[in-house]
Amino acid sequence: MISVHRAEDRFLGGDRAAGILSRHAFSFGSFYDPDNLRFGAILACNSERLAPGAGFDEHPHSHMEIVTWVVEGELTHRDSAGHATVVRAGDLQHLSAAAGVRHVERNDGDGPLTFIQTWLVPLEAGGEPEYTIVPGIADSTPYALPAAGAMLYVRRLAPEERTAVPGAARVYVHMVAGGVRLGDEELEAGDSVRITGEEGLELVAADAAEVLIWELSA
Repeated sequence: MISVHRAEDRFLGGDRAAGILSRHAFSFGSFYDPDNLRFGAILACNSERLAPGAGFDEHPHSHMEIVTWVVEGELTHRDSAGHATVVRAGDLQHLSAAAGVRHVERNDGDGPLTFIQTWLVPLEAGGEPEYTIVPGIADSTPYALPAAGAMLYVRRLAPEERTAVPGAARVYVHMVAGGVRLGDEELEAGDSVRITGEEGLELVAADAAEVLIWELSA
């Protein structure tokens, strides 16, 4: 099964007066859709755009794997486990909230900040919080999240370049930039695809494109 979800259908959230523009692919915060709660391990996929000086004040997380892909600008991260970092465009950040952690996310830079943040439910609850940054992750290099039974591929495609879609139990595709074709479907920035039980699929770049591909074991 292939289910395409368009960018314009994502729930518009955030606080524009505070410089925060959020677009949610799944039920989130005040937005509740009982038919759109999660996809496999993925509970949320949020596109966030923060103006200079804007951000999310300290807030808690627990029993969640949170992966952030910075598209533009610099993300300042601080958490209760003692980590204080700046995550830049092309960097991947992974916060394993485990039994509980608090953190702050801000745009302390001079320009706009855009990032895609995915929340995944771990296979087992508890444990100690962990924090990882992969700076400048290489194209198509997989990032494994064994705690959630997931694998992330970041693909940067040249025009007409092809990339295979994993033949996994479930696959979640998020278009970051550019455009690709999946069969007869044309996908653009902000679009996403939920794929269940399919094999032999591939994405073909219509122009230069950046894509996040989540391979999910269940």
